[in-house]
Amino acid sequence: MGIVGDGFTLLAADSIAARSIMVFKNDEDKIYEIDQHKALAAAGDVGDRNHFCEYVIKNIHLYQLRTDISLSTHAVAKWTRNQMAQSLRKHPYQVNLLIGGWDKNAGPELYFMDYLGSMHKLPFGVHGHGSNFTLSIMDKEYKPGMSLDEAIGLLKKCIKELGVRFLINYQNWIVKVIDADGTRVINLGDDEPATVEEEHHCGLTLLVSRAQNESWLLPLNRWLRKTILA
Repeated sequence: MGIVGDGFTLLAADSIAARSIMVFKNDEDKIYEIDQHKALAAAGDVGDRNHFCEYVIKNIHLYQLRTDISLSTHAVAKWTRNQMAQSLRKHPYQVNLLIGGWDKNAGPELYFMDYLGSMHKLPFGVHGHGSNFTLSIMDKEYKPGMSLDEAIGLLKKCIKELGVRFLINYQNWIVKVIDADGTRVINLGDDEPATVEEEHHCGLTLLVSRAQNESWLLPLNRWLRKTILA
């Protein structure tokens, strides 16, 4: 997920590395820092994601070493889009990107790019299955010139909705903010998104909510435990 605010770009990604039904690790950083003021948030197959993002980052660093010129966020997005389009004709990458950054002249920017090489500059964007649940919230709650606290609050609403509605429970998130001071990691605090836990007993599954604002489900859970699982 990505959000553009007043003087900053906010990028967030889950930290789960998985394949099929197996989770390999819970601390995978999917937000690749290009330099102090630019980063890539990537979604897709692990191999394609790492290979393509590292290819982009190393070539941008090589260009900077050769010319002593630091590319703008727009230039990085255009070059990356060109590389994605060229690879589409040879060896396609199953990678979707959010390119965020901050420039002295242009300010904060966010570019949405998919695996087919299409690119758009947007005030907010989401990739992956979670976009089915979060884009409507961003469309309703987003406003230009949001403060950092407001953007983090919007991000927490999206994460909470994923915890309630999405099949996969993303517990760990990595959030980075890019502004005039550079790129830094943001701690979302102790607020946990609403989670749903499956309890299996006698072949029955109860969905037990652990969020405080879902406390109305507790009487129903007690009744089910008493009458069905007795």
